[in-house]
Amino acid sequence: MQLTPDAIIGIAAGLIGAALYALSVVIYRSKADDVRAIMVGAIKMWVALPLMAVLALVLFGSSAFSIPLETSILLALSISLGAVIGDTLYLISQERIGVSYALPIAMSFPILTHVFTIVFLGELFIPSRFLGAFVAVAGIVLLSREQARIDPDTELRGHFDALGILLAVLTSLLYAIGTTILQVGVTDVDPISGNFIRVLTGSILFIPMVILANRKGMPFPTKQTTRLIAIAGFFGMGIGSLLYVIAVKYVGAAVMSVISSSAPLFAVPVSVFYLKERITKWGIVGVTCTIIGVALVVLGI
Repeated sequence: MQLTPDAIIGIAAGLIGAALYALSVVIYRSKADDVRAIMVGAIKMWVALPLMAVLALVLFGSSAFSIPLETSILLALSISLGAVIGDTLYLISQERIGVSYALPIAMSFPILTHVFTIVFLGELFIPSRFLGAFVAVAGIVLLSREQARIDPDTELRGHFDALGILLAVLTSLLYAIGTTILQVGVTDVDPISGNFIRVLTGSILFIPMVILANRKGMPFPTKQTTRLIAIAGFFGMGIGSLLYVIAVKYVGAAVMSVISSSAPLFAVPVSVFYLKERITKWGIVGVTCTIIGVALVVLGI
């Protein structure tokens, strides 16, 4: 990849977005015992909506709402498959087989994204970029496995759960499809207007999900917990999702999928200093692999 101004903007947006997402996830984890995952998803989406609405109206006025129907459908579909359905399936999978198995399988989506962009979008096959995706995914696997091993609150499942594995595979597939669709949907629109449509769709979809979960016994979080999640969601979903769309627009789905999957890399220093977790030698190897993999993908030599 030639490091043009647009490419530099896209790479920078992707890395900053991944860092913000990683930081927010660490905060969500610190409140895992106080709030259900579906409420975390809903709160962060609902917090992001007014931010995107204000940005779209201030910068683009009424034109922000004049996106063609076909494009709006693609944008809505991209977030429905990824941040709504995909994330929900991942959480169910994580409950069944544990994070040490669910996360590596789900985070293999950059490899599928590369395949989809080559097959369906006609992008060139670049061996070093494909290798970088594998190396980065291997690094994420090491990081997640080590995280599960040293975290006393994370259970390593010892039995085979076909449904849990299937859900993790479906999560990876949905993430890859959603990211590929986003590349098509954001081609002819500005990232702010495009992301507004995405967040609006996600916010609407979470309403019946929260109502149904509450009727089935899900308690609402306390004001203090809600406030903390909202602040994390403002940066992780509000700003982070916009940076994600910017990155996909300027560097494409294949490159951005690898950058976004490297989010656990940014969570390492936060986990060490904020959650007082230890990092092992295999964790360091995972960090190194992830960095090398991302570099290979970005450079695409």
